Amino acid sequence: MSEEVVRVDARGKACPLPVVMTIKALEELGGAGTVVTTVDNETAVSNLKNMAAEKGASVEVAAHDDVYDLTFVVGEDGLKGSASDAVASCGVAPVRNVVVQITSDKMGEGDEQLGRQLMKAYVFALTQLEELPQTILFYNGGAKLTCEGSPCLEDLEGLQEAGVKIMTCGTCLNHYGIADTLKVGEVTNMYSIAETLNNASLVVRP
Repeated sequence: MSEEVVRVDARGKACPLPVVMTIKALEELGGAGTVVTTVDNETAVSNLKNMAAEKGASVEVAAHDDVYDLTFVVGEDGLKGSASDAVASCGVAPVRNVVVQITSDKMGEGDEQLGRQLMKAYVFALTQLEELPQTILFYNGGAKLTCEGSPCLEDLEGLQEAGVKIMTCGTCLNHYGIADTLKVGEVTNMYSIAETLNNASLVVRP
């Protein structure tokens, strides 16, 4: 059976996003595998090559029409070192492991319609930040925001494309009867939620 090749399109992304997106893809392999990252500038190529050296992955570069494809191959032992160390190769401050937890489809107490407007505005505001969160967790009523009909889907899809991990509680999806309508991100469980919160350097709850 042929090995799956994961592709990451990081064209137009400023550092450290190409590095962050590639590390996430490599880590999700869970062992040996191949990731091909496409970028459109030599700075990103240099930073990704430095990351590969620090993380113990082999890398080959192919250039064509001002676009670069970097093929990363990791062995059964996976990656070595931390994501922060690799991101430091960009010459910028290490990325903090910021986790946003969204527990409702509304923001704040009081008028519900206003609360929904505020939450939509908050999710949009996340897309405009220089430092994006690493993960956004959705549980309880917040699970509705990753499903069909949510006013936040476009912004959440943009965040996911930028490398932000979107995770929604499966028990919550089942409770509200919306498991079949999930549109963005992945289904998670309480163990993973607890682990993600425990490993965060900062947890933000709007």
